[in-house]
Amino acid sequence: MSSGIYISVPFCRTKCSYCNFASDVFSRVVFERYVDRVCQQIAAWRQTAMEMGGRAEPEVDSVYLGGGTPTVLDVDQLHRIFTAIRAEFHVQADAEVTVECAPGTLTPEMRETLLRSGVNRVSLGVQSFVDGEAAAVGRLHKRATVVDDIEHLRADGITNINIDLIAGLPHQTAASWDQSLAETIAAGAPHVSIYMLEVDEDSRLGRELIAGGTRYHAHFVPDEEAIADFYIAASEKLEAAGVPQYEISNFAREGFRSRHNLKYWTRQPYLGFGVDAHSMLPFASADKEGVRFAGTDSLEKYVAGSPLQRTVVSQATALEESFFLGLRLNEGVDFHKIALSFGRGVVELFEPRVFELIDQGLLERSGNRIRLTPRGRLLSNEIFQVFLTSTEAPAPPL
Repeated sequence: MSSGIYISVPFCRTKCSYCNFASDVFSRVVFERYVDRVCQQIAAWRQTAMEMGGRAEPEVDSVYLGGGTPTVLDVDQLHRIFTAIRAEFHVQADAEVTVECAPGTLTPEMRETLLRSGVNRVSLGVQSFVDGEAAAVGRLHKRATVVDDIEHLRADGITNINIDLIAGLPHQTAASWDQSLAETIAAGAPHVSIYMLEVDEDSRLGRELIAGGTRYHAHFVPDEEAIADFYIAASEKLEAAGVPQYEISNFAREGFRSRHNLKYWTRQPYLGFGVDAHSMLPFASADKEGVRFAGTDSLEKYVAGSPLQRTVVSQATALEESFFLGLRLNEGVDFHKIALSFGRGVVELFEPRVFELIDQGLLERSGNRIRLTPRGRLLSNEIFQVFLTSTEAPAPPL
């Protein structure tokens, strides 16, 4: 089976107040050391896979550079990463090759480098088309910047474009959210990601919201009910515009679903390189389902060669993942396939819980397949907890 490759670039021009990723603003002096380390890690992938106990093939059908903002790297540094990938892996001619970009970083030199490196998909971190909302969370671009970037990308031949939006930014209203949705639809992007604002301790805005403070415009964040309404409105408007939902946060025209992200949700193999980058491979022997491993989320420790953290995926864990990752997709989970993989006893174990969630209007069932309802998508994290029962899951018959 072909693998996916993920490269983490944890550098940004500015740290957005809502961001809870392992990324930040760093001196450009460290960029070269980081790229050197990533290229070393790529060159050692076979040895790494063997040491972790996983099976990996050099055949690759998706490459994804995320962050952070990969396009803050110098063009030569970015191209060197792609050169290292192609030196070690067989990237299929029709592979999906994505780079995340902050609007305003796509200079003519950068766009030329993306094309020279084989990039055919760009994900733009727009978050809002309303200039005041973008500025309130630390974004440096304006609406006009996004429009120009999309126009230039299309002129260069890159038409597979994703637009990220966040529901729940400070100062956001139903009217301003409708404006962002209208601008997104007018831009004609074939893929759109809609994220509801996450409130946790890992972002400055999240910590301020939890504390009940006013820094970072926290007191202007819409309430949970309004954010849920924004999400529902996005689902309806994008569907009407021919960009239907296929995953909790993702919408795409026919033929434009993210092939790389689908690997995560369908438990296909992928290799990650860089700060806080994760990998998942089939296990080398038949007694385990797979192995996951990840790098440190500390830039300093990563550059210094910090070891990877390894987790063996048991059959019970694989079962849990099959449910809570599969349910992210609109097509849901096929109970028949679960039974074939893990045994009929597993289906019997989960059926009472499934029926209870159906009665609550959170799941729906059609034949052998279960999926989240629209209301269930709003409460997905709570639903996923129902399927985290590894200690109770029976082993399949021999």
